[in-house]
Amino acid sequence: MPRSTRRPVLALTLLALAGSGCRSDQPLSIATFGALSTAQNRGKVLSGLAASRRTAIVDAAERVGPAVVSVSVTSHQRVQQQASPFDFFFVPQEGEQVVQGYGTGFVIRPDGIIVTNQHVVAGADSIVVTLRDGTDLHADLLGEDPVTDIAVLRVARKGLAVATLGHSDDLMIGEWAVALGNPFAYYLGNADPTVTAGVISATGRNILPGRDQSGLYLDMIQTDAAINPGNSGGPLVNALGEVVGVNSSIFSKSGGSEGLGFAIPIERAMRVADEIIRQGSVRRAWTGLDVAGSEEIENWKSQGGGLVRLVAPGGPADRAGLRRGDVLVQANGRQLRNYLDWEAVKLDLDVGDSIRLVVRPQGGERTVSRLLVSGDLPTVSAEKVTVLKGMQLISLTPQIRAERRVRSEQGALIFRIASGISEQTGLEEGDVIVGINRSTIESAEEVRQLLDGMRSRQPLRVWVERNGQVAYTDLMFR
Repeated sequence: MPRSTRRPVLALTLLALAGSGCRSDQPLSIATFGALSTAQNRGKVLSGLAASRRTAIVDAAERVGPAVVSVSVTSHQRVQQQASPFDFFFVPQEGEQVVQGYGTGFVIRPDGIIVTNQHVVAGADSIVVTLRDGTDLHADLLGEDPVTDIAVLRVARKGLAVATLGHSDDLMIGEWAVALGNPFAYYLGNADPTVTAGVISATGRNILPGRDQSGLYLDMIQTDAAINPGNSGGPLVNALGEVVGVNSSIFSKSGGSEGLGFAIPIERAMRVADEIIRQGSVRRAWTGLDVAGSEEIENWKSQGGGLVRLVAPGGPADRAGLRRGDVLVQANGRQLRNYLDWEAVKLDLDVGDSIRLVVRPQGGERTVSRLLVSGDLPTVSAEKVTVLKGMQLISLTPQIRAERRVRSEQGALIFRIASGISEQTGLEEGDVIVGINRSTIESAEEVRQLLDGMRSRQPLRVWVERNGQVAYTDLMFR
């Protein structure tokens, strides 16, 4: 055979020997080499595929998953027979039903401190937390804040896995987002959290309050990671496995996820949680002014900011020189498009903070004011009058009217009301009693005197302002 035809065979033999581990005195045939080479390549491909399965999402889920818990809530609710919320009698209703609800939470301290949504545990008679290993633990409610929709639980267990906390202020639109939760509690057969993935769709979203919504969903993180009922209170995680938000709400026509999920920024959630842990409640700063609300939101483009509707006499805004009719244009460098932007600024204020305001007075040029935020809200420090052994009332003042957006100039604000009384009467916290029968109410003490003088089986008509509207309800004492 000519030399020119032998060199390729020799080259193939040497190449095969180099990777086969065979002795040089055992040359391989071309067929043997081909089979060996194919097996090696297949192994490399499989190895590469196996490595590609371990994505950032997998690592993020593994990192935070052990700290995610399921929250089961049991409450007792009276069976309501009324045709409308303003058609009832103040008499005990027959029948009571047990209602169970489910949500999610995550551990923030190894000694059993857990964060979840307030709406998950609202009205709970008992709360049970299920750990990832299936252990059920009774949970105590340390405190709750309906305004931010954050609640803090504690279980008697130490050494728990803790979620790593990140930051939401540097989120990038389009970066990975991972949502963890327990959408169907124990119905899925185990306590492992469900993981869904998507991207950060937007930040700084303000959601218009619904009719039954008590929380303010402001500066929210929007994601298309599937968030279903039951995921509420679970963590929203970045690709590093750091919690950047608390899953809270969805926009849905069907009741399930439609790619519009929202999470509370982790900085706000932790600030509220820390206050609850330290003192059991959240202190709110008071600005002493009221900005036109949803009734004016359609005019925000023409207004160019937040229209000041009311300034409390002697309050922080009054001392800063603000007046009714002024337009708030910026606050702490943030452009104010409407009242929701202003509410978002207030939501993250601490008592004693100052606000750098850009204001456009009526008929004038823009000016810059500095508003020093005062102490607790007027409703917190106001004198309380207790009636019906479970309802606290506060007399209306200009300061309280500005705080609570009350239109009536006089009356008694319901500051606290026991759940049983609320269910029997339909009255709610935040309602303002403006009249009883034919008497106009001027103070909380006047309500107490009228109710103390009521006879058994005597009906009474109570007029209340709720969400700017006045209606009445008929009650009767046994």
